[in-house]
Amino acid sequence: MTTQIAQRTWEDVNEGDELDGFVMELTDTKMVEQVSGSQDFYPVHHDTGFAREAGHPEIFYNTGFTQATLSRLLTDWVGIDGWVRKMSFQMRKMNIPNDKIHAKGVVTGKSEGDGGMGEVTLDIWLENDRVGITTPAEATVLLPHRD
Repeated sequence: MTTQIAQRTWEDVNEGDELDGFVMELTDTKMVEQVSGSQDFYPVHHDTGFAREAGHPEIFYNTGFTQATLSRLLTDWVGIDGWVRKMSFQMRKMNIPNDKIHAKGVVTGKSEGDGGMGEVTLDIWLENDRVGITTPAEATVLLPHRD
């Protein structure tokens, strides 16, 4: 059974609104999925001994996983008729197995945009319960206008 989610429109959004976000447990299975899905077999992402010899406390999730997690936050929020125009992020701290990450965001501005869609700027981030914000990011998305 598919659940239809109401489309968010530009008129529905106000500066200061928080994105719904989501929480994800970083399990051993999630690590295997991210390594095999990205085909990033560099040992720092799956070999604890190698990661520690390289100076890291633990194996860690890769850039592609981080980008995909932030992208999911955005695409879930903009809905089927919205668009992600741009996104940038900084990986400042690591997300490692057994962390619980929270994908969050807040609306920082909006403008009329172009092409019949409204533009919304966002601060988004990933944080975990162990070290707080690991990945600050910014994004610009387009939302349809209410007809």
